[in-house]
Amino acid sequence: MSLRDEGMCFGCGKNNPIGLKLEFDLDKENLTVEGRFRPRREHEGYAGIMHGGLVATLLDEAMLKLLWDSGISAVTATLEVKLVRPVPIEGELFIKGRVDSEQGRLIHTSAEVENEQGTVLAKGRAKCVKVEIKEGYVGR
Repeated sequence: MSLRDEGMCFGCGKNNPIGLKLEFDLDKENLTVEGRFRPRREHEGYAGIMHGGLVATLLDEAMLKLLWDSGISAVTATLEVKLVRPVPIEGELFIKGRVDSEQGRLIHTSAEVENEQGTVLAKGRAKCVKVEIKEGYVGR
């Protein structure tokens, strides 16, 4: 498998004009990340509520970005999302991701999206698979 990053990732790509441009702070020792996102009207599903697919994107991005920024080349194999409460498009969201366990090439991760009051609005779990990077990869 050959993976190339051209900065166009919808979640974190700096070159994607319509992307979310997510950034995360890495705690490499504890294998966790934290990020922030302020949704806008164009991120709506129903009026005033963020689209569930975009909430899933926030969770997936936190889990994968954590691995890549920790030097672990991996891709999402399965993603499970639980939308606990409607995610409002007003206010700032806090996204937290962590590594839960590792078994050979399989890494189990989890993440949450919280509002400014610390209420969990969405949870995600993923099984990620380590991949070998071939020549030509341009890292994030």
